[in-house]
Amino acid sequence: MKRMTALFSAALLSAGLMAASSAMAQEDPATQPAQPQAQAAQNFSDDQLQQFADASQEIAVISQEYTQRLQAADDQAAQQEIRMEANERMVEEVEASGLEVDTFNAIGQAIQQDPELLERVQGMAE
Repeated sequence: MKRMTALFSAALLSAGLMAASSAMAQEDPATQPAQPQAQAAQNFSDDQLQQFADASQEIAVISQEYTQRLQAADDQAAQQEIRMEANERMVEEVEASGLEVDTFNAIGQAIQQDPELLERVQGMAE
């Protein structure tokens, strides 16, 4: 269970990183309604949830690798470069799983708010 908690923590951390980079490209995200994402949680297919579980496992590995590199970085410029590279790899992993980044992020947000959905996805990851 400890492994699963760490796995999903890493996935949610990466989702936050991807959301931060995409937010810079959008208008003020505070003007975006949050309700559709909550409603979308009801509509995730089993395939999407399985893709999320699979991508999360790979992202946990990427996150661990880049966390070590960040800790060894000499300065802020090097850290920023490492973060950008990590973000690109995580986005590639999500897309390779068959999900769009927005869908991955929406599932990540939904499992934070819905313990039953979290348990369901954890079961798929095992």
